[in-house]
Amino acid sequence: MSRAELRRLVEEQQQRLEAAGLVAGGTVAVRLPPSLGCIVAMLSGWRAGAQVVLLDYRLTTHEVGKAVARLAPQLVVEPVADVSGTLRGFFEVDTRVTPLRGGRPASTEHVLLQLSSGSTGPSKVIGRTAGSLLAEIDRYGRLEGFPRRGERTVVLASIVHVLGLVGGLLYGLASGAQVVLPRRQTVDGILKAVAAGSEPTTILGVPSQAAVLAAAQTPPQLPQLRRMITGGELVKAAVRDRFIQGYGAELGVMYGMTEVGVIATDLAGATRPGLTPAPGMRVRVEDGEILLGLPAAPYVGLADPSRYVDGWLRTKDAGSFDEATGLLTVHGRLDSQVSIGGLKVDLSEIEASISALPGVTDAVVVHGTGIEAFVTVTEQAAFDGLAACLATRLAPYKRPRSLNLLPELPRTATGKPVRNTEILRAAVRSAAAV
Repeated sequence: MSRAELRRLVEEQQQRLEAAGLVAGGTVAVRLPPSLGCIVAMLSGWRAGAQVVLLDYRLTTHEVGKAVARLAPQLVVEPVADVSGTLRGFFEVDTRVTPLRGGRPASTEHVLLQLSSGSTGPSKVIGRTAGSLLAEIDRYGRLEGFPRRGERTVVLASIVHVLGLVGGLLYGLASGAQVVLPRRQTVDGILKAVAAGSEPTTILGVPSQAAVLAAAQTPPQLPQLRRMITGGELVKAAVRDRFIQGYGAELGVMYGMTEVGVIATDLAGATRPGLTPAPGMRVRVEDGEILLGLPAAPYVGLADPSRYVDGWLRTKDAGSFDEATGLLTVHGRLDSQVSIGGLKVDLSEIEASISALPGVTDAVVVHGTGIEAFVTVTEQAAFDGLAACLATRLAPYKRPRSLNLLPELPRTATGKPVRNTEILRAAVRSAAAV
C-alpha cells in the first residue's frame, strides 16, 4: 500500500464519516480487527478533526455496549459481517458507519481514547492528546536501534493498543519504515512475513509471541532479522536464550503503559534487567514506586485522584534506579505484595519460582482466600510434582494454598496474563467441564 493510495482511501472514508454527521470536535468509535479498514477509519477520523475511540474487535456485544454507554461516541465504524480467527494478524473487511443515539461530541482535547487492558481490574479510560502521541513518536525516533526509513517492522502487537498503534503503525508512517502485518500469527505466518523482504527487519510483539517463535524446532535462516522487541511483561530467560540461539537475532524489551506509551528500553538485550529511560521521559522512583512526569493526568472521567499528583503519575509498578548506570529495573506490580500472617510476601517472587520449574510453561499467582497459583505445563507429571518441588524452594508461608492447572492462561487483548482471581477461577471451572 503506497502513501498516495492510503491518502485516497482516507479522504473517501472521511467523506463517508462527514456524510453520517461527523464534524470537527465530534466522536467516532472504531471497532475493527487489524486491517486496512481499521487504519483508514482511524486516520480519517483524525483528518476530520474528531476524537477517535478505539475498541478491541474481540470484545463481546455486551462489553461493546458497556463501552459505548460509557464513552458515548456519535458514530461507530464496524465490520459489515462478523470476523473470527484467533491467529489472524490481518483481515480483509468491509466496514459500515452507524450513527449512535445519545452520542456526544468530545468534551476534552484528547484525539484518542483507549481502554486500559484491565489485567487486574476494571478498565480505565485513557486519553492521549495530539502532543502526547507526537512526543511518543519522537521518542521512538530517538531510540538507537529502532527501525528507520528503508527498514521493516513486522507488527505482531495489536494496532488498537499502544505498542502496535504508536510503536508500529504511527511511528512507521511518520518515519518511513515499512509496516508489515502478517496474515497469520503462527510461527510459519510470522516467519514468512519476515522472509518476504530483504530489508533489515524488526519484529514488534509481546513475550508470549516471542515464546511461540522460540519454540520452533528448526528455525529458518533469516539474515534480514535484526531483532525482536517485546513489551508488556518480562521475557523468561529460557525463552530469550532459545530465541537468540535459534535465530541469531537480538531480543530486546520495552517497558511502557497505555497512559504514556514507551517509558524505558533495552532494545539489544544488553543491560537485562536494567532499562534505559526513553529520551524525553521524566522517570523517578519514590518509596520503591516508579513515577512519571507528565504535563496532565491521562485519565478521562472517574479516576483515582491519588494516581496523578503535582505533575507526577504513580504507575503502581515497583522499581529501582542504579545511580551508577542510570538504569531502571522494573520489579513488578506494587499490588503483588501481600501480608500472610503478618509477613510480607511478594507474589511475583512466587510466580518466578514456579515458572522456573521444569515442565512449567506459564504461571500466574494471585491472592484470594490465600495464595493461589494457576499454571500451564508441558505434561501432567510436571503438575503432579509441583507441590513437592515448591516445598524445597519456598518457605511454608509463601507456598500456594491451591495449585490450579489450565490448558492456557487467560490473557488480556494486549497479551498480558489476567490477574483477576474470579476470572482465573472461572477458567479452571470451564476447563474441568470440558
